[in-house]
Amino acid sequence: MKRITAWRRRPWAGYAVVLAALAAIAGIYAGFSPQTDRAEAANNTQAAADLKNGQQLFNKNCGSCHGRNGEGTKDAKGNSLAPSLLGVGAASVDFQVATGRMPAMNPGAQMPRKEPIPEFNTEIKTDYHDPEKRAQAEKQKAQAEKNLADLRAYVASMGGGPAVPTKEQVGDPQKGDAALGGKLFRTNCAQCHNFTGQGGALTGGKYAPPLSKSDVTPTQIYEAMLTGPQAMPVFNDTTLTEKDKQAIIAYIVQSREEPNPGGNGLGRIGPVSEGLAGWLIGMGLLVLAAMWITAKKPKKLKKS
Repeated sequence: MKRITAWRRRPWAGYAVVLAALAAIAGIYAGFSPQTDRAEAANNTQAAADLKNGQQLFNKNCGSCHGRNGEGTKDAKGNSLAPSLLGVGAASVDFQVATGRMPAMNPGAQMPRKEPIPEFNTEIKTDYHDPEKRAQAEKQKAQAEKNLADLRAYVASMGGGPAVPTKEQVGDPQKGDAALGGKLFRTNCAQCHNFTGQGGALTGGKYAPPLSKSDVTPTQIYEAMLTGPQAMPVFNDTTLTEKDKQAIIAYIVQSREEPNPGGNGLGRIGPVSEGLAGWLIGMGLLVLAAMWITAKKPKKLKKS
């Protein structure tokens, strides 16, 4: 004990303790850092491979119109043929490609919704009874989801932009404030989409697509408000907050489930269709009734 106490009183004892502690920390770090470095290297390698796949998909399906660098293209007169994708973000890519609007087969005033091409079709049928068919469909769907994610990441790497909204951002439409959503929808959306979301015609061959169909998902509605596709304006968080967007989505989804107390909804496009149906059917019945009442009855034959 006296030897230890004497050793501790020497001038270099403190330096020896510090060196021993540093050596111990270095040993512990050396034991764990290789695994961390290997994991980071594997993640970086995978991210680079995903980005490369996204670039190949972009060059194959998008680059001919939007340019190899996403800068957009113009005709000889300087008119835009395809817009720039710099800064549009992953949300815009997800909306346009997942709904089949892009890649565009026949460019026009507005790209209609259609079934996505097989490379990006994430809604393919997988509930086959045959195990082999089911496994093949699930594999194809998983590859389509990966392709779409890689394409989103590649376009986002060009210049950032809005990301794909999370489930927390979109919220649960069944639990949202549909009353608030109805007010906001009638104020900001009904002029084009109709107050029940049936869509409507716009100028220049464009139109507001219907929102009443179940294939229009809450995520796609959120992405449309976030990115403003085609003729639609952008509703960023300063215009419509995240809570406002959730309320609008709740109104749209819940209005699909509302019954039609009068019978046939007639497209739910308002008093125009209802008045037209009432006029044609009502007046038609009145005309037929008048014709029946005023029709001449044949005279009875006299008995000889």
